[in-house]
Amino acid sequence: MTITLHGIPNCDTVKKARTWLADNGHDFSFHDFKKQGLSRELVAGWLEELDWETLVNRKGTTWRNLPGERKSHITDKASALELMLENPSVIKRPVLAGAGPVSVGFSADQYAAKFAK
Repeated sequence: MTITLHGIPNCDTVKKARTWLADNGHDFSFHDFKKQGLSRELVAGWLEELDWETLVNRKGTTWRNLPGERKSHITDKASALELMLENPSVIKRPVLAGAGPVSVGFSADQYAAKFAK
């Protein structure tokens, strides 16, 4: 199983997830989606497993800084996909793929449960 952690390296939550994975002996690759970008296929794949409202971080600075008109147009999977491709920072982090179903966010309990299976 190839595990990939997607995120931004300076994000505190991503740092915690990376540390947890390493400390618990899980081999994984890290994909910096700000520097390495995101493909339409990758994000569309996440959206097949997760609701778009789970992936779009409405509490973050990127969302808050979007013009109100832009925010009001994010109403479904297709519009959320376009937003995430335009502004990867709006994606809730980290996104963990390759260890069962795709998951978003991090807590030690969440990861412990995910990898116990």
